Amino acid sequence: MNSSIARVAESQWHAVADDRMVGRGEVFRRPDGRLFLSIDAWHDVVFDQLAEAMLTVLPRPLYTVVDEADLDLTSSWERAGFTTRRREWEYLVPTDPRITGLGSAHPPAGVTIVPAGHAEEDPLRALDRVVRDEVAATVGWQEMPAEVLSRPDGDTVVDPSKYAVAATVGEYVGLLRVTALPRQPRLGLIAVRADQRRRGIARALLATVLDSLHHRGIATASADVNESNVAATALFDGVGARRASSNLELLLH
Repeated sequence: MNSSIARVAESQWHAVADDRMVGRGEVFRRPDGRLFLSIDAWHDVVFDQLAEAMLTVLPRPLYTVVDEADLDLTSSWERAGFTTRRREWEYLVPTDPRITGLGSAHPPAGVTIVPAGHAEEDPLRALDRVVRDEVAATVGWQEMPAEVLSRPDGDTVVDPSKYAVAATVGEYVGLLRVTALPRQPRLGLIAVRADQRRRGIARALLATVLDSLHHRGIATASADVNESNVAATALFDGVGARRASSNLELLLH
């Protein structure tokens, strides 16, 4: 198929053949500064034409995300020179404590779990800043799911009502974000302050959130976890969560 490629906006390209659009490409900058591409085309030749036009003018490195099960799309990006940088699992997490075994997961002495919707904003934002600094100093925000990436002003707390927190006297030491999506709640960032880890706080947070969902008649929640995050994968594998799908983040240097 012969098509003409035009850059119709700063971040958009269109492929046109016989006076109709047969493909489109887009680039967007994530809050951490990285450039991510997407291309939607029915034919491989159109995909390749769009990719060539975009890669010619865009600075490297470049990234994209694909469903690992979509072999055709993955192959198309590989033809353009992209390689796999990391894998992110989507877990389906049961909420029934008889399945998760979290019925006995109580917080350690001196720690109280505050359910979602009841967290105080100031100590939550203070903990968010600590977590943000710890992530930046270790794995880096580029290893976090897109939905929890640090924003330009450095704030990752958009809606405090979505957070359950672990509290000690005068401060918060752990958090878990829950997003109520139309079909299934999503468990977002689970984080415990570095000096409070290995005390069972993450399990207690997860137990509280899942128990609340269970009592609302919700059987499962979902969560995205980087496969290199050993602590998170162990946490979800240990409560009977099932790996339902996976996404690949691809990179072009």
